[in-house]
Amino acid sequence: MAKKDRLKEVSVKIGTAMGKADKQARKFKEAGAVAKEELQAISKQIGTMKKQLQKTTKRLKDALR
Repeated sequence: MAKKDRLKEVSVKIGTAMGKADKQARKFKEAGAVAKEELQAISKQIGTMKKQLQKTTKRLKDALR
């Protein structure tokens, strides 16, 4: 009977470790998704700024003529 109890203890520890690892993996996945969204937002802002810079450059060139 002692072997069964020990086996049960070990299996519980293994299950707990797997659960913790799964939880951590889910956190990393969620953080990656948030980072991806932020990167897309920043990329969009850069595109907008690039367009503004082009317009401003064109206006400045026209003003200097």
